Amino acid sequence: MMAELFRLKISEGAIANALRRAGTAMTAACTAIKAKLLAARVIASDETTARIDGATHWHWVFVSAEAVLHTIAPRRAKVVAEEVLDEYRPAVWVSDRYAGQQDLAPAHQVCLAHVLRDVQYAIDCGDTVFAPRLRDLLRDLLRWAIRIGQRRQTLQLTTLRRYHARAERRPDALVALPAAHPIGRDLQTAVKAWWTKFFVFLEDPGVPANNNACEREIRPSVVFRKVTGGFRSDWGAHVHAGYRSVTSTAGLNGQTARQAIAQLLAGTLQTTPTAS
Repeated sequence: MMAELFRLKISEGAIANALRRAGTAMTAACTAIKAKLLAARVIASDETTARIDGATHWHWVFVSAEAVLHTIAPRRAKVVAEEVLDEYRPAVWVSDRYAGQQDLAPAHQVCLAHVLRDVQYAIDCGDTVFAPRLRDLLRDLLRWAIRIGQRRQTLQLTTLRRYHARAERRPDALVALPAAHPIGRDLQTAVKAWWTKFFVFLEDPGVPANNNACEREIRPSVVFRKVTGGFRSDWGAHVHAGYRSVTSTAGLNGQTARQAIAQLLAGTLQTTPTAS
């Protein structure tokens, strides 16, 4: 890319050396990004596999309105998120239903996009009783919730709470249906257990209804893994996570990745929004 776009011949070793020289600055930037993340009311998170020297690791991402933190760990366990949070607890956590993402905040918004995928999977597997009706109900509720969401900033908190309670009452008859298909029964059990976490976003304007922000953040790393096969060293994985944290946070603050890396190398990186 350097040769074709800029007519600059540069070796992989030169790039590696530049990144090594920027290691201290990148560590400091990630520390500042983490501090900003741990001041957020709402944090969303997701994880995917990563490969380091042929071994499976896990790439975690944590997203708030002003900060994005990537980290690569040797395990997928909940302790990874707990170590990042360092005893901090946001008001709301947004994620899928994976056990390692649970009980990290007083309130939890389940990603409804994931729920709809599970519903479609049950339908594809042959459930003709519970899943199709849940799909129709969720679609109706989501359309209704989106209309409310467009007015959330102008609605009283008591009104939002009333809408939230109304949404939670909707599936009472549905979950009582006898689901004959095994996948349908599993889905029904999950809905009974998780329904109170489906519509937290109705009551809080700062909470999204899905975890798409995290999925967008983690997608480039998934592409990287598929193209390259993974990292050959822990150092490479650390640099990748740091680079993604710096450039993604810069994007939230109105900067391009090029600007962020140029500032990082020059030692002038700002992790807070610049005044307009």
